[in-house]
Parts: sequence; structure tokens; C-alpha cells
Amino acid sequence: MIMDNKALYTVTIFSENTVGLLNQVAIIFTRRGLNIETLSVSPSAIEGIHKFTITTFTDKEMIEKVVKQIDKRVDIVKAYYNTDEDLIFQEIALYKLSTPKLLSLGSIEEIIRRYNARILDMTEVWTVLEKTGHSEETRDLFRELSEKVGVLQFIRSGRVAITKSKVERLSDMLAAMEEKLNRKK
Repeated sequence: MIMDNKALYTVTIFSENTVGLLNQVAIIFTRRGLNIETLSVSPSAIEGIHKFTITTFTDKEMIEKVVKQIDKRVDIVKAYYNTDEDLIFQEIALYKLSTPKLLSLGSIEEIIRRYNARILDMTEVWTVLEKTGHSEETRDLFRELSEKVGVLQFIRSGRVAITKSKVERLSDMLAAMEEKLNRKK
């Protein structure tokens, strides 16, 4: 996605789960005048290592500077940046709707099928739909539901992403470091 000569970059940061690290990372973006569009943090596939996934609109020169600055932090194992072409990514969105208004549409099945959504929970008062997809898809469903029935509550997660490479990039780096250490022995 390109906006005002800036592209959407996904920054992936591998670190130990250290108190205050998120604040330190956020300050790096703030000092450079970059807005964090989405943020997701979870344990990675490597035991003891957490993975931050952050998206921001910027240019290549700026994202390279940001990643280098993040890499300098003691608690950071490694940071990378990617464009959408390098990744497989999704977001999840939840929509709370009035059940009576939803049922007044007649069949909700057409909307659910078209957006590949699912009913997560339903009571006499409200219904919660779940949609997994790209941000454009979750926003499109939000717009349609807002126009047709009104949305009582809406939440969208940050991006979760994996690279198209066979293993986590950090795994390659750690394997190379281990091999280098073994050669020295």
C-alpha cells in the first residue's frame, strides 16, 4: 500500500520479554515523527523470544534508520523490515450488532458469505461477527454493516505476519551465529 510517496512497512522485532521495551520502541518511532498504524506482540516460534509486529507508513530511507536504531537496543535480539510482498499477513476484526436489526435484514447469510465472516456469538440482544483478513476487507465489512444495521462496537487487531521464507529470519541468524561459534572451538 502506498500513501503520499510513502509505503506501508512492517517492522518485526525479536526480543526478550522485557518490561519497558515497548515504550523504548515507541519512542524511536515518535522521535522520527512516525505513526504506528498497527502493533501486535506475542511469543515467537523461538522459546523465550517475543515478536513485535509494527506497521508504519514511511519511505525506505527512514525505515532503514528506524530499524538500525531499534537494533542498537540491548534487549533487542534483531529487528527487520518488510513490505507486503515479503509477507503473509492478516488482522482480525469483531463487530457487535443489534440482533433485532440484523434479523430485520432478512438473510444475513449473503453478507457473511461475501466477506467470509462468521457468527462468533449471538443473543437476543446482540450478535458478534468475526472477520479475518486484510485491513481493507475488515473496513469494507464495517462500512456495509454500519450503513445497513449500525455497529454497536468494533475492534480490529494489529497485523500478524510471517515471512514467505521457510523459517523465521531470526532462526537463520541464530543458526549462523551458532555455526560461527562452533568453528572457533
